[in-house]
Amino acid sequence: MTAPSAKAAPIVERFADLEALSRAAAAAVVQQGEEAIAARGRFDLAISGGSTPRRLLQLLAAEPRALPWQHVHLWWCDERTVPPDHADSNFGMAQHALAPLRLEASHLHRMAGEAEDPASAAADYQRELCAALGEPPVLDLALLGLGPDGHTASLFPHSPGLRATDWVIANPVTSPLTGGATTRITLTAPALHAARAAIVLVAGADKAAALTAVLHGPADVEQYPAQLLAAGPRRVRWLIDEAAASQLETGDLHDPRG
Repeated sequence: MTAPSAKAAPIVERFADLEALSRAAAAAVVQQGEEAIAARGRFDLAISGGSTPRRLLQLLAAEPRALPWQHVHLWWCDERTVPPDHADSNFGMAQHALAPLRLEASHLHRMAGEAEDPASAAADYQRELCAALGEPPVLDLALLGLGPDGHTASLFPHSPGLRATDWVIANPVTSPLTGGATTRITLTAPALHAARAAIVLVAGADKAAALTAVLHGPADVEQYPAQLLAAGPRRVRWLIDEAAASQLETGDLHDPRG
């Protein structure tokens, strides 16, 4: 399977470290939120788990007046098949980081990772997503990451989810990053393509090879699923730190520091 032709060149911005990257991402989230609320009265933001977005969420929580949070609805790009209070839960990480905001429970649209049948949980989430946002479900912003193996959301290399046409699926994956065979609930490439904007946060030297392959390697979404983002109808903004950028050519990068 090869990647579709890109519709627009990605925007790649380099920052010194995770802290600088996270502050830029927080500013971008606030800007997108303000624009969405002004235009449609609400901001539908999908977030990912893992260590990279945690600092971003903490920064947002530290500035509660930056956004009218009563108009913000949080969705998830993917979830591990664990209960929400589990240490590996993407929802649990976000809920803890955003606790100071005291967000309304009805505005937290979590994936039921603890469900006995992940496929049913994915179908339920798709129904909730489409009921709120239409079909296709149009998120205002999807915050994504990149794994050292080239995955984004829970679209892992060589997994069935790379060919999915539904908006939300239970994706069987096998990867050293997941500790072997497991299932993840995830938004699919079509759902991510429907978003009004996407930002990919990439930090750490362990992501450098994957980032270079995704942005400049041969088209091979089976091996590097994050290449699927290039087929979206809108430009994707990549915010990367210097460690992740270490294998990119200098000319590939825009440094917002001037």
